[in-house]
Amino acid sequence: MTWSEMQPLLTQGTYDTLYMVLWSTLVTVLGGLPIGILLVLTDKGGLLQNQPLNKVLGVIVNIGRSLPFIILLIFLIPVTTAVVGTFIGPTAMIVPLAIGAVPFFARLVETAVREVDHGLIEAVESMGGGIPTLVGKVLLPQALPSLVAGVTTTVITLVGYSAMAGAVGGEGLGSKAITYGFQRFETGFMFATVAVLIALVTVIQLIGDGVVRILARRGRTA
Repeated sequence: MTWSEMQPLLTQGTYDTLYMVLWSTLVTVLGGLPIGILLVLTDKGGLLQNQPLNKVLGVIVNIGRSLPFIILLIFLIPVTTAVVGTFIGPTAMIVPLAIGAVPFFARLVETAVREVDHGLIEAVESMGGGIPTLVGKVLLPQALPSLVAGVTTTVITLVGYSAMAGAVGGEGLGSKAITYGFQRFETGFMFATVAVLIALVTVIQLIGDGVVRILARRGRTA
């Protein structure tokens, strides 16, 4: 396969991969952020201490994290079909990608929020600050560098998930690698696909690290 034949396939595969990853990242952050915060607030000693709820959330998150994505992908086919109308294509893959990543990101959020100086939390409590004030003025701003690092890790994980989604009609670079690289024995195309994935992950990591450094620097000078 010549480069002129590879280029449109790689371009379309990259576009589909970014489409799946970006939208599933948005859904993952919107779902995982409140769950991660609730895991902290409902834990023993938290402002919303509720051990039964905390244990239920913990079990759900642990189950979600323990399932291999390829199995979850197949298991969620009825759910994906009900939500999108089909289980094939990049739009359909957003559903299992997000569901698979939410528990992962929720744990990263929990870890980041637990690192916030407890003295700041106590100061807000002593001044009569409620949950919205605590979350919006202390927990999220103080944990922001760690949260951005968590988002970066999640995006890279989703890139890997999206490649696996290609095995069941998810399109993207994974699908192109299977269809044109593996099934047609085009070793050169397979190497090209791997190179694009490596470049994609490297760029995402560099951007994430850069944002974290900027936020950390601002935090030290604030």
